[in-house]
Amino acid sequence: MAYLDLKNVSKSFAGTLAVKDFNLEIEKGTLVAFLGPSGCGKTTTLRMIAGFEQLDSGTILLDNSDISSVPPNRRDIGMVFQSYALFPNLTVRENIAFGLEMKKTPKKDAEKRVNQVLDMVRLQETAKRFPHQLSGGQQQRIALARALAVQPRVLLLDEPLSALDAEVRVVLRGEIRRIQSELAITTVYVTHDQEEALSISDKVVVMNKGIIEQVGAPEEIYRAPQTRFVATFIGTANQFHGKVDGRESVDCGIVRLLTEPLKDFINGQSVVVLVRPENIQVQLEPPGEGRWNSIPGVVETITFHGAVTRLGVNAGGQRVVADITVSNTKPVALNQKIWLQFTPDMCQVMVADE
Repeated sequence: MAYLDLKNVSKSFAGTLAVKDFNLEIEKGTLVAFLGPSGCGKTTTLRMIAGFEQLDSGTILLDNSDISSVPPNRRDIGMVFQSYALFPNLTVRENIAFGLEMKKTPKKDAEKRVNQVLDMVRLQETAKRFPHQLSGGQQQRIALARALAVQPRVLLLDEPLSALDAEVRVVLRGEIRRIQSELAITTVYVTHDQEEALSISDKVVVMNKGIIEQVGAPEEIYRAPQTRFVATFIGTANQFHGKVDGRESVDCGIVRLLTEPLKDFINGQSVVVLVRPENIQVQLEPPGEGRWNSIPGVVETITFHGAVTRLGVNAGGQRVVADITVSNTKPVALNQKIWLQFTPDMCQVMVADE
């Protein structure tokens, strides 16, 4: 049974629909990421859960209780903002204790709780400092500690790492996941960073233009996207436009691609074939016979990404990207002719006008 349940939630601003008919069930103790581009409605949805925005329609249930009209301070929900929102005139300890004071927690209990969360975020030595004396990453940890101090039923994080350096973001998202797992606290995490969402969450909600495009586990979202938006927003996907040509192939002009059986399409239907860069093999010699898709092309760009190198290939006027590793591919040079190969099961076929 869902612990946090959003039913048919909608919200408009000045006649512009921000969130439309949003339905989502979140199980207790899980971390769910709202992922999508700017303006897709993810932060608006988060603010409705927190009570900072009123619903135009729909219902939000928390532990089977309707909280749609409950004031924010009575929802027992903790929130961490992108801007940290720490009180500059209060020390770290005083910032963390603020919510406990508002709840009139006995002083001895409050001190114990502050020490617990300081240990949790591994910043006990900063207790007497002021926010301006901390790094951005430390400030965000303190903001997280403050939200957790009051032991909320749900934790909301709104782009919590977007203002931090890349290296700090990677470290801190791991810390957030560790703390969330230790506390088993139900968490909603808003981000536009696909890598962040996929690495940190139990479930990903991909949003676009106020609606949910797909909900699923990170691996499912990446490996089995249900719409073209999800396929192209999550990771990189080569797109070959063409028409269904028989039961197991698509005529894309520059090449006729072999696919898995096309049960849900009709002959001549306009489609797009999506192929991930990591599913393409690079050959330096013309391929032999076999049930492979093979596309000749010329290397235009070579971009080093650490574990993999990404090739930008001109294949008959279409740009195709393929990822190679040093261990399984011979050295490739600019302007070199190569052959791109992939099996039919690496092709995901979707309707062209989605």
